[in-house]
Amino acid sequence: LSVGVATAFQPSTVSRQVLRPIKTQAYKQSSTSLLSSSAAADEDVATIQILMSDTGGGHRASANALRDAFNVLHETEPDRFPMKIHCDIVDIYTDYGPFFPYNEYVALYKIMAEYSFLWKFFYEFGSTPLGLWLNEFMLELTCFEPFQECLTRNPFDSSKSDKRADMIVSVHPLCQDLPLKILSSLDSNGASRSEGRVTPFVTVVTDLGGAHPTWFNEGVDKCYVPSDVLKNAAMDRQVKEDQIVQYGLPIRRGFWRFGADYTGSPEEQDEATELEGVHHKPTIRESLGLKDLTTVLIVGGGDGMGGIIAQAQAVGEKLQSLAVSKNESYQMVVVCGNNKAAQSTLSPPQTNWGSNIEVSVQGFVNNMDEYMRASDILITKAGPGTIAEASICGLPCILSSFLPGQEEGNVPYVEENGFGTYKGSVDGMAETVQEWLASPSKLEQMRENALVAARPDATLDIARDLADMVYVRREELKKGGGTSSKKDIGQSKTKTIAYGMGPF
Repeated sequence: LSVGVATAFQPSTVSRQVLRPIKTQAYKQSSTSLLSSSAAADEDVATIQILMSDTGGGHRASANALRDAFNVLHETEPDRFPMKIHCDIVDIYTDYGPFFPYNEYVALYKIMAEYSFLWKFFYEFGSTPLGLWLNEFMLELTCFEPFQECLTRNPFDSSKSDKRADMIVSVHPLCQDLPLKILSSLDSNGASRSEGRVTPFVTVVTDLGGAHPTWFNEGVDKCYVPSDVLKNAAMDRQVKEDQIVQYGLPIRRGFWRFGADYTGSPEEQDEATELEGVHHKPTIRESLGLKDLTTVLIVGGGDGMGGIIAQAQAVGEKLQSLAVSKNESYQMVVVCGNNKAAQSTLSPPQTNWGSNIEVSVQGFVNNMDEYMRASDILITKAGPGTIAEASICGLPCILSSFLPGQEEGNVPYVEENGFGTYKGSVDGMAETVQEWLASPSKLEQMRENALVAARPDATLDIARDLADMVYVRREELKKGGGTSSKKDIGQSKTKTIAYGMGPF
């Protein structure tokens, strides 16, 4: 069994444009959508179930980003998106895994991410034909019925199974094969696990420079990928080119179109002033309680992994040395995530950073977009979401570590796009910081390169396509059609599919 589920332990060319900040009215978020069950009961609401697992923070972050995008589109483009969309976000393995190891993937992920040699073994074995077959076989053998319970649950009340979601979206590599088989069985009234599916199913890949083969299944209706590398990987897995859409990664709302919110009409706004205001480092630093100094940001991820204490100490010593030799002051911000031990160790009185550098040590933060925009250099593990967010902020990156296989491809992505490098030792990181700070022109060029690679509209672009698909599904359900049909819808950027009515 442990070999059969080996692949389970995974987390998960557009020219540069000057983009206007998104114009939207404020709205309040909930854990899944703007709607409560009671409010939704009296309204015509489309429903999307998003399948994920908390093996790394990126999967839930992507799910939440799509949920937020649906809400924003309904608020800001009501003529095109008049119907509200309710998202049922499910950690399918934690909530519906029948027994160990399926229901303990999150804990197992943390162990294997800590010991990269284990990750490498399981990842590489899981990529082999035997590993892929064994994983599919064991999942279908042991998880078909509990996962079917998940896919038939009421999107507004998970204790009921009287209504299921209009559409399924996967943002996790292990949520393609078995859910597709379950949907075929449901839509064919149990006649087949390979044919008869009419419920729309879409994969949104949340990796960047490399991805496990389980992400790609030729049976999906659409597969959204963020890079040329992953488009080719999808095609290698027999996903057809017309099934693949390339926009970018779905990222948190604070990073969309520079993250600005305002309600004035475009005619009343001066674009240059708007963008300068959004990126004005002194203003952002002041709002965060930081000094207006050249700033190095060190991020340990939501779990604070990656040797963040040693990194901060090495970079802090280098900044202190530079401050003395150049008679200048520097600033370092360390975001420890949920690593309370690291936060305590790096904070006074346990650590004395000296008088020539300012140091701010934070725990888990919800405004990473502001900290990135306040900074000049980022040190982080090679997580895809963080890299995509940094590029939007024009923030040069020093990659400190990566998970073998899955994140390994993110290193050449950053280096080939010219906005960062990989340094596996804390001394190498500190020396690179010194080198970059000594060359403002090089730092500025990397900032420009990062902005060229940025895809700040990706989340909204993906959400528009998905909303079009689920709207078509709702119309077909209202008509009571029993068979699927294919046609072009609207003037969307991609060709989507109209679906007939299934048994629900």
